[in-house]
Amino acid sequence: MSRALSQAGLRMTAPRRAVAHLLSEREGQFTAEELLAESQRQGLGIGRATIFRSLELLGRLSLVERVDLPSGEHAYLLCRPEHHHHVICSQCGRAATFGMDDRGLPERLEQVARATGYRIDAHRLEVYGRCPDCQA
Repeated sequence: MSRALSQAGLRMTAPRRAVAHLLSEREGQFTAEELLAESQRQGLGIGRATIFRSLELLGRLSLVERVDLPSGEHAYLLCRPEHHHHVICSQCGRAATFGMDDRGLPERLEQVARATGYRIDAHRLEVYGRCPDCQA
């Protein structure tokens, strides 16, 4: 995280360091509320606004990604630097990251661009289904 901040011309402040600490303890998806509760348990002294601002910044730096859950809520996942997509359980909301060969997708996006007049800058794919635990 400190390298990405430095490359973006930003400092690793104490609150950002605290958020980085919280994220280093995470596996899988997490919510901002979970980070806030954990920061309070650990006595880190960071508030809700700091958590949300940090997650927004980390999202812009592609270090975390917000995923929309079937419930209408959203969660976050730590991101790998390479292009990837997410599969999300429509029952429990668990999310996993997967890589995928996007063969054919650039052509489809070009068709969308021509049909709508938009210039496509990026895409995000979220696949919904039931995880192995919820299928059992």
